[in-house]
Amino acid sequence: MENGMIDKKKPYPSPNPHVRLTEIIYWSEGLRVKGMLAEPKEPGNYSGILYLRGGIQSIGMVRPARIAQFAAQGFVVFAPYYRGNRGGEGRDEFAGADRWDAVHAVDVLKHYSNENVHLLAFSRGGIMALWTAILRPDIASVVTWAGVTDTVLTYKERPDMRRMMKRLYGGTPNTALAEYEERNPLLRIEESAAPFLIIHGLKDENVYPAQAFLLEEALKLNGQTHETWYFPDYTHFFPPAANRQTVQAVCKWMGEQEKK
Repeated sequence: MENGMIDKKKPYPSPNPHVRLTEIIYWSEGLRVKGMLAEPKEPGNYSGILYLRGGIQSIGMVRPARIAQFAAQGFVVFAPYYRGNRGGEGRDEFAGADRWDAVHAVDVLKHYSNENVHLLAFSRGGIMALWTAILRPDIASVVTWAGVTDTVLTYKERPDMRRMMKRLYGGTPNTALAEYEERNPLLRIEESAAPFLIIHGLKDENVYPAQAFLLEEALKLNGQTHETWYFPDYTHFFPPAANRQTVQAVCKWMGEQEKK
């Protein structure tokens, strides 16, 4: 079946009366992968946000309230679960072949939105967004919020994730460096023409700020358009009021990129 083609869809209960949710099964590299769509109920010509979740398997799973929050700002949002999750086929590889699930999800989103597709990534989703921006020329902007950018750095920073990474990557950065480097989008980031927004709490101990600094440095070296919003007092998760303000500011920033 063709990549990005929708196989099945079914309504999903929405936490917001102004937003319609639909769970979608779509095709990605011969696998049926699941994701969730959030659309404003009010008819209109809406730009799209591809929301790329964090975590792996049930950790960091897409939350209906989160994507509805962005849809309520006037966007159509699609959030792939990635392969192997919630009954989807295949295996979640933490930025291996599953990066194609994000790449092909753009085509799913375009069934429901206009041609302006923005990437919004959280945590592990950061590396998925960078690959999507590299592999697709039709991305309007990239927002990486507390985003992972380098798997070697993740291995060093997160002892609790090493066992999982060794299993998926076939070893440590010392014994299987090629597998880690093959997943490193910073080595090819210059292939993306999209503007970037980097958001990071400087007290983040889940994804350390060094990951954001690495991406910023790579974009600077290549002369790529980028902006940084660093928050000295915040961790991986922003307080509710700050989160709401940042969501609004991100949506405004995305709209500004479309006008340029």
